[in-house]
Amino acid sequence: MFNISWDRPSSQPQEFKIAALSLAERVIYWTIVLTPIWWLLGIQPLFYPAVVSILLAVIFEIDKLINNLLPPAVWAWLVMALVMFWTAMLGIYTEGFSFNLAAATFVTFLKSYFLIFCCLAIPFWSRVRVSVVTRAVAWMATGFLVNIAVQMVMLGVGLGSMRYVPLLGRLIPGDKGSLTVKFAKMAAFFGIPLPRTTLHTPDPPILGVCALLCFVICLGESNRRLRNWALVGSFCALLVSFSRLALVCLPFVLLVVALFRSQFTRQLSLWLTSASFLFCSLLGITVKQLMDRPMDVFDSARATSSEVRGKVIAETLKAWQQELWLGWGVIRGSAWLYEDKYIKLGSFSSYAAVLYLHGIVGFIVFIVAMFLTLSAFYAPAVGGDLTCKRVFASLVALYVLMQATALSWMAVYLWFFFVWLGAVMFEVQQRDMSLSSWEQL
Repeated sequence: MFNISWDRPSSQPQEFKIAALSLAERVIYWTIVLTPIWWLLGIQPLFYPAVVSILLAVIFEIDKLINNLLPPAVWAWLVMALVMFWTAMLGIYTEGFSFNLAAATFVTFLKSYFLIFCCLAIPFWSRVRVSVVTRAVAWMATGFLVNIAVQMVMLGVGLGSMRYVPLLGRLIPGDKGSLTVKFAKMAAFFGIPLPRTTLHTPDPPILGVCALLCFVICLGESNRRLRNWALVGSFCALLVSFSRLALVCLPFVLLVVALFRSQFTRQLSLWLTSASFLFCSLLGITVKQLMDRPMDVFDSARATSSEVRGKVIAETLKAWQQELWLGWGVIRGSAWLYEDKYIKLGSFSSYAAVLYLHGIVGFIVFIVAMFLTLSAFYAPAVGGDLTCKRVFASLVALYVLMQATALSWMAVYLWFFFVWLGAVMFEVQQRDMSLSSWEQL
């Protein structure tokens, strides 16, 4: 069905046995598989950070920290979390202390960059195999099909656009937007009314990112039947999200994986260049005009959404210029859209949000963390490791998608992806250490 593979994996997948899982693997496995339950209970935004933080605290050992040094990429995300906390404290101090603001800032700290650090670090303190995380994500992605089918039935019987805040969600203080359970509704895409849903995420674009990353992870599932169902589930979730950028990034990810094959890269670049100039000459247009037309179609699919995002990002960057170096720390303004409709600054682009909240200092740390994470997988990907090729491609896609949605907002719903990254990073590190020891002998 979806037997997409250009190279053989670096190692043969081991037989999966639940009984053989470590404590960390069991916690992570069942937390991922039971995602629909946490969604229906309305506790996801606080549950995932709590599980990951407590798990890291339980398995933490100072001896392992000294003997098994964490990769620079993991430390970089911790530094980013500390920079976020520092600038937020400065913002709260300038704004005037408020318990609600301080509590909201602390929760945001736990479920954004600090969560990313914890997810990446856990595999370095306890055994978390890539195959275990992949199997859990495959079951979760297969569950997308069930969730979508139920919501389509609800839409057909007139229960579309239904939403509610679960009892546990009502007990949690603060904004209820991320705790609200939403079901499918009709929305226009290219001017055609189609069903759209968020599944277990609060926002359709976040579902698009989640579905794309699930697709990439599930390519490594060893059980062929489960892999096929998981890929179908991920693709269907991507479709119902209406995320234009995520849809474009799917073939882009597969292309990046293929580009690691040097001969294929040379042929592809030659054919694409030749075809582009031939197409332009036949239509009598320039290459720039050729590139502008797909963007016009891209924006016209959901023109209102593109316009709103552009306006909020522009206002965010304008506000950042008033606090260049350390940013505002906390969100203080909103972008006016029309009448009494406002959207908070920093709501969309991760890059604009980091500049606005944490200034140039935070932006530099953010870019360094991104670069170190990406570079950690480049060498093994070039060396032929298929999993690292997929990791590299998925990270490139995520960095592109972060231009439309703030990472600090969607990280809590992508926590499984960062655990997967950490597990791959650890296995690569162990393999390199083994090769180094063998060469010394």
